[in-house]
Amino acid sequence: MADHPNIIVIMTDQQRADLSAREGFPLDTTPFLDSLARQGIWFNRAYTSVPVCAPARVSMLTGRFPTAHRVRENYGLDQAVYEQDLFDVMRAHGYATALVGKNHSHVLPERVDFYSEYWHDGIRCEARSPQEKAFDEWLVALHHRVSLEPTPFPLETQLPCRIVGQAQEWIRSLGGRPFCLWLSFPEPHNPYQAPEPYYSLFPPEKLPPVQVGEEALPGKGFKWQYLRQIGEAAHPEYGDSISRARSNYLGMLRLLDDQVRRFVQFLEAEGLRENTLLVFVSDHGDFVGEYGLMRKGAEMPEVLMRVPLLFAGPGIRANAAPHNAHVSLVDLLPTLCEAAGVQSPLGVQGRSLAPLLMGNDYPDEEFASVYAEQGIGGLHYTPDDVAVTRPGLYEGETYRAFDELNACTQSGSMRMVRRGDWKLVLDMQGRGQLYNSPPTRWSSKTCSAMSDTSPSKARC
Repeated sequence: MADHPNIIVIMTDQQRADLSAREGFPLDTTPFLDSLARQGIWFNRAYTSVPVCAPARVSMLTGRFPTAHRVRENYGLDQAVYEQDLFDVMRAHGYATALVGKNHSHVLPERVDFYSEYWHDGIRCEARSPQEKAFDEWLVALHHRVSLEPTPFPLETQLPCRIVGQAQEWIRSLGGRPFCLWLSFPEPHNPYQAPEPYYSLFPPEKLPPVQVGEEALPGKGFKWQYLRQIGEAAHPEYGDSISRARSNYLGMLRLLDDQVRRFVQFLEAEGLRENTLLVFVSDHGDFVGEYGLMRKGAEMPEVLMRVPLLFAGPGIRANAAPHNAHVSLVDLLPTLCEAAGVQSPLGVQGRSLAPLLMGNDYPDEEFASVYAEQGIGGLHYTPDDVAVTRPGLYEGETYRAFDELNACTQSGSMRMVRRGDWKLVLDMQGRGQLYNSPPTRWSSKTCSAMSDTSPSKARC
C-alpha cells in the first residue's frame, strides 16, 4: 500500500448487505457502490461484531469485541475499555482527524481535529439554514416512523447531502496534510423517509417479495413476536406500512449511493483519489420486512449480522468477484493501522486484512470463520416478564413510539460462529441453533437462502 495514504471510512447505519445488484438483488439500489466495489475488494462474508449501533461502532474503532471493550448496548459509552482507538493512532502519527455525521460511539469532540455530529433527527446546532432546521424538526416529528408521502423538503436538506458538503469543506482546509475521516451517514436507519425522485424510484407494488414472511414469526420465539407486538402497540399501522417502509428504505439506499458518488468525484477533482484508501461499511443490518419486521432487535439473523464491506485505493488488487474470507468489523482497525504503516494498539482482537487486499498469501484457516456477540446479560425475558410493563414502548401526550433495543429483545447473551455455509448460535444456557445455508443470492424465485428459517437443529 502507499505510504501514509489518506484514510476515509464511509459508514452507513443499518444497511443490509444483500440489497444491492452485486449481491444478486433484482433492483439496482447502489450502482455507484457496486462499481466502486469492483474497482477494489469487496466481501460477501463480512459481519458486524454485534447487531447494535453503539457497541458495533466501538468495535470498529477499537478492534475489540463487546465483551472486551465492555459496551454491550447503546448506553454506557463512557465505560469503553481500550488502549488506543483509530483516532488516537492516526493523530499520534501526524494525521488530521475528523468525524462528520453520526457518532454514537465513545469518541468525544475534543479527541478529533474536526467534529460535526448529525443524528437521525438532524444536526443539533444553530449553524443551519431555516430550511434545514425545518427539515430537522420534521424528522423529529416522525418519531422514527415511516413517511407515507414524499419528504416535503428539497434534496439538499437531506442529512447525507449536508454531511458530504461539510466533509468537503474540511478536506479543502487541510492544505495537503494527510487525514483520517470518519464519514458517517445516519441513513438508511429509521425514520424511513425519502424525497422525490427517490420516494417513487422503487414503488411498493413492484418490489420483489420478502424472502421470509410474517407467517414465520410464530416459530422464531418470543423476542421476535414481542418486537412485532410493541411495533403495533406504538404504531397501529405498523404491518400495513411495511411495504412503504421497504420502498423508502431502498430509495434511501439510492440517495446514499448518489452522495457517495458525489464525494468520490470530489476526491478525484481535488487530486486526492490516488492516495486515498476508501472503506465502505455499515454497523449492522435491518429486517426490511423479513418476518413481518422492520428495524432490528431480535437475536442474530443474517439480515442483521451480515454487512456490506469494500475497500478501494492504492495497493489494492481489484477483483470484480467477492472475496470469500470471513471478516469482521473488528478487523478494520488493524487493517487501517497497517495501511498507515503503524503498529496496532495492544488488546486488538481483529486481524489485518492487508494481505487479502493486496493479493498476497494469507492463512486461509484464519479467515475461514467469523464470530459475533449479542445481548446485555441475565436471563431471556418471557411473556410473564412483560405482562404489565412493556419494555421499549413509550407513550407521550401526543404520540407513541418504541425502542426495538429494549430489555426484552436484548435480554440474555448469545454468541454466533459462522464457517462456510454453517452457522451456529448458542445462548448462555447452552441452547443452540444450527443453520446450513449458502451466502445470500437473490433470484427471480426469491429463494430463502440465508434466511435462518430452516435450521438443521433449532434450540438443540
